[in-house]
Amino acid sequence: MAQPIEGSPSPTIAARMDRLPPSPYVRRLIMLLALGAFFDVFDNGLISFIAPGLYKAGIMVPTTAGFFDIHGYASLIAATFVGMFIGTQWLAPLSDHFGRRTVFTYALVWYCVATFFMALQSTDIGLVVWRFLAGVGIGVEFVTIGPDLSELVPRERRGVAFASVSLIGTSAYPITAFLAWALVPTTVFGLDGWRWVAMIGASGAIVAWFLRLALPESPRWLAQHGHPEAAERVTRMIETRVEAQSGRALPPPHTLDNEIEHQLGTYGEIFRPPYLDRTLMLIVFQVLQVVGYYGFTSWVPTLLLAQGITVTKSLAYTVIIAAANPVGALCATQFADRCERKWQLALSALSIGVFGLVFSQQTTALGIMVTGAVIAFSNTVMAYSFHAYQSELYPTRIRARAVGFTYSWSRISTVFVGFIIAWCLRNYGTIGVFTFVAGAMFTVFAIIATLGPRTTGLRLEAISR
Repeated sequence: MAQPIEGSPSPTIAARMDRLPPSPYVRRLIMLLALGAFFDVFDNGLISFIAPGLYKAGIMVPTTAGFFDIHGYASLIAATFVGMFIGTQWLAPLSDHFGRRTVFTYALVWYCVATFFMALQSTDIGLVVWRFLAGVGIGVEFVTIGPDLSELVPRERRGVAFASVSLIGTSAYPITAFLAWALVPTTVFGLDGWRWVAMIGASGAIVAWFLRLALPESPRWLAQHGHPEAAERVTRMIETRVEAQSGRALPPPHTLDNEIEHQLGTYGEIFRPPYLDRTLMLIVFQVLQVVGYYGFTSWVPTLLLAQGITVTKSLAYTVIIAAANPVGALCATQFADRCERKWQLALSALSIGVFGLVFSQQTTALGIMVTGAVIAFSNTVMAYSFHAYQSELYPTRIRARAVGFTYSWSRISTVFVGFIIAWCLRNYGTIGVFTFVAGAMFTVFAIIATLGPRTTGLRLEAISR
């Protein structure tokens, strides 16, 4: 193992982690976090894909006369994101206090248990309550994966790591869509098919405890929170495994000038320079990005039904459109660390706005599937890049709480987005929906292009200065 040069500052844990070469062990850590992301994405698609089953069962309806009507599908989406808002805003800081691994696994179990009980409900109120509770768990887990991943993976491969997690995670979209296509129109052992789809999603609780055993705590978090012995033990374990697998000594670590190892953060830092501008930029971005992402992902089957397409055909089209999500993540693994992150984010938002308007004009099966697939592809690139981007903009000591705070604005925004889209759909059809989406995405493009700092290939500790 390479030793520091005599007279040079002692290498920090962060510097040692950032000098790790590619190895099967680091890829294994990425895979473990990706399993958690898989159930996150399964959850994102779940409500969208089982919606036709809820309509068929008479539990919910696509649109309602009143704006806030609990019997409408929008209320189920709203309950999800109110829960996620609470999880990201109030509970995400637990990851900064108790560690990434602990909070990650307990949040996954929470979500899965709540989803299982949601599958047993037969009233709109029961669905909304358990969906709210599931949202709390998924909100905490969602904002824990990013900080953990960014802290475990070396700087030259952060983008590829996030894209790889997205690849595995977004494979849940076509899987969920296929399960919905196969099960929602049917009854299996006396239970409606939508219930089976939800219970399959709840099986992630079994996976969670295996993840806890195999995933180490973030060494950066341990070092910054005053656990130097534990940080040294975990880092040395990772270095030993990587060195054994690579068959050669590790390169020397590069420590930044005046780099501080142990430093506790406070919420107030988020609102002080140099982080205030980033916080404001991310708040505006998060409020608007969900219009494109969830405005399309959560409403595809319903929008197709509104265009006169049958339940069976709409679900079949949705399977094909959803297949573009992992394709987008697979392509992103090839350019994630070659192109500046801010431009990946800005241009993908621009693409969603443009092709959303094109999608609203389609009347043929081919046109619907092609334009829908391009939007799904762009959504995946936007989602992967912003999860990486927001985790890079803050230091380790406040990363989870800063990401949780800014990300929570997207959760509360989505509560209202669902109702606004339902209103647009009822009064202006799919053209009205995608005009609304396009306006939000064009604004996202402008704010990231003009205000976003560079992050690709830079050390987290350099970006956060």
